[in-house]
This record gives sequence, C-alpha cells and structure tokens, in this order.
Amino acid sequence: MKRAGWVLGLVTLGLLGLALTQGMMGGYGGMSPGMMGMGMMTVYPPEAKPIPEEVAKARMEAYAKRLYPGARLKDFMAFSHNYYAQVVDERGQGLFELIADRYTGVVSPEPGPNMMWNTRYGMMGGLAQAPVRYGLEEAKKLAEAFLKGFLPGARVIEEGAFPGYYTFDFGRKEVEGMLSVNAYTGEVWVHTWHGPFLGGHEE
Repeated sequence: MKRAGWVLGLVTLGLLGLALTQGMMGGYGGMSPGMMGMGMMTVYPPEAKPIPEEVAKARMEAYAKRLYPGARLKDFMAFSHNYYAQVVDERGQGLFELIADRYTGVVSPEPGPNMMWNTRYGMMGGLAQAPVRYGLEEAKKLAEAFLKGFLPGARVIEEGAFPGYYTFDFGRKEVEGMLSVNAYTGEVWVHTWHGPFLGGHEE
C-alpha cells in the first residue's frame, strides 16, 4: 500500500509539472496575500498595482545570474500579465527566457518552449539530442508560414535562438505576440500566457 501511494504521488507531481510547463497554470510561481498565483487565472485585489519595470528587471537579472554568472538580459518587454526577458551569455548567445509576474514580481522560467524544448536548461537538459533539423532562417520561414493562417498580415519582427528552439516576436505593424519553433521537429508553440504587449523591446 505504501508503495502504491508513493507511485501515485509521483504521477500526481508529474502531471502537475506538465500542467505548469504548458501554461495551464501560467508558470508564474508562488502566491502572495490576496492573490492566487495561477498565471492567466490570477485573482488580484482591486487596489493591486504593477511593480515598476526597473524592479522587475533587477529581480530577473539576479535570478539569471544565479543560474549563469555571466548572464545579462536582452529584449526586456512588458505585457499585461507579466514582464518578459531573454537571457544571453557574454557572447550574446541565448540561454533561456524569464518572466516576472507584473503585480507580484515573482520571477520564474518562462513556461512552454523554454521549459519543454530548451535542451540545456529545460526538462530535456542534458539528454542526448539528434542533430538540429531547422536552422534559424528555416525556422523563421516555418513561423511566417504559420502566421499566414494564425494572424493574416502578421510578420516576424525579431528572433532569438535558444538551445533546441527559436523564439519570434510577431505582429502586423508592431509586436502583437510571440511564438517559438522547435529546432528538431519544426513544431510551433504560441506564447498565449503573456497577454497584450505594452512596450519595451530593448537590448
């Protein structure tokens, strides 16, 4: 009976982890008084105010440097649900992506591709991988082909390469969203957890 309960517990934890990485719970982490940390399902008190961008950036930088001392932020962006930033190394090579809850300031790895496809820092980190099938330009073409049906008139505005996948900002005139393309399978994953783009996009 004890063994059965232990196995059931592991399965439950695995399913919860999968839900978190797929954005069902937003991957925002933690709770604070009066707030239910459930990403897009977050409940805020009416007096809640967004934390300043400089506070979010400082927290994200500190988080990134704990994982990689030479890390720096790139393309810091503000969305209605969260702040977002790419993390790169000393040479400007993409390492991983971070988000900070716009109201609580809780920093966590971005859900979705960053957790599931990142072959260095994600759930597949350290596992042997087949040769990359799609380079950056090929992945960009796949993203643009997908956008023709997903958001007619949209184009790729900027791209970033990470271990095992690529992330693209897209929009019709300005940034309206973000998606990633798997470097091995060509699959497309739209970042639905951000909400409307509010601004940013700086080096």
